[in-house]
Amino acid sequence: MKIAVIGAKGLPPQQGGIEHYCAEVYPRMVAQGHSVDLFARSSYTHGSWLESYDFQGVRVISLPSVHLKGIDAFVTSALGAIASIGKEYDIVHFHALGPSLFTCLPRIVNSTKIVVTCQGLDWQRAKWGNFSTRLIHTGEKTAVRFAHGIIVVSEALQNYFWQTYGRETVYIPNAPASYGVSDPKFTYGKQLGLQQGRYIVFLGRLVPEKRPDLLVEAFSALKPAGWKLVLAGGVSDTKSFTSNLLEKVANNRDIVFAGELRGTRLWEIVRGAGLFVLPSELEGLPLAMLEAMQEGIPVLASDIPPHQQLINGGRGMLFASGNLDSCIKSLDWAIHHPRELGVMAHNAQKYVQVNYNWDRITAENLKLYGDISGLSSEFTKIPKKVLSVKKS
Repeated sequence: MKIAVIGAKGLPPQQGGIEHYCAEVYPRMVAQGHSVDLFARSSYTHGSWLESYDFQGVRVISLPSVHLKGIDAFVTSALGAIASIGKEYDIVHFHALGPSLFTCLPRIVNSTKIVVTCQGLDWQRAKWGNFSTRLIHTGEKTAVRFAHGIIVVSEALQNYFWQTYGRETVYIPNAPASYGVSDPKFTYGKQLGLQQGRYIVFLGRLVPEKRPDLLVEAFSALKPAGWKLVLAGGVSDTKSFTSNLLEKVANNRDIVFAGELRGTRLWEIVRGAGLFVLPSELEGLPLAMLEAMQEGIPVLASDIPPHQQLINGGRGMLFASGNLDSCIKSLDWAIHHPRELGVMAHNAQKYVQVNYNWDRITAENLKLYGDISGLSSEFTKIPKKVLSVKKS
């Protein structure tokens, strides 16, 4: 099959769940004999317009972009949709709801089959203004109308589309990235003044909906003896929020801002943590949490539905979303009950290994492609324990 991908910033992944998802799935499709073109933003790839390069067999094509908050993704996605019309793609796969505003273009002009993956309800994110929020919400409705297939990464999203639109979706979750070898001497961690097993890590973009500010308040109020808090994440159109957050922690020597971590430093800091905390009020299915679970790190998270899906059943701890007192009490319990947390972490690790796998996710995507296009299913055989399409 010949596949076009629209909505990702580019490859290789630097930040963002969509980019990491594409880096895992599409090279696997290429390895199975399929052709994949990914339309990227020149602001991300730093390439000239229409310049292309290879990423593990995926052809990445740089398109013009605009350096304006909330506009960049729309411009590049529109151009990608237009570019896809002139080529005979079997599948055009849009990622995220904003880019899905342009699913109508290839659908109307030719017989290409359209697939949309929804990683989360992006119009709910605090960083967007009213205009961008309305556009993204319109993109959601456009996807419902024009996409031949919609993929969602959590059961909560599947319920949302059925209850809101009566639209069936295919549930295909994310999977964690595989960590490589990290420094056994914990050199970078020691440079940050950390002690293995004696710090809490927050990993994610520093944006309002992920609530790092709530975690900072809870940690500052609790002041656990001998423990530190590490904030590891980049900025995403939220400089004012980040500046205010960093001002709050500037004089607290027990709170470390590590910035955006990648590679061996990321692996080292996650593996050395005594507790991973994600206080988000909005998520699709968080890759960072899946990675912590895969590494056997105990998890504490807000009780939003995607988090419940991952750590209910003795795989982690939940606290009331947005509730400072609940967060403080849960942190305090977690710090003083390492044995119980260790059992939860072991349960979580086994759960992720069994249920979240990139080869299986790739096969699920290809099966959907084959089903909606009517093409041969020779390359779309699914491993055992297939994830099903369901109504809720």
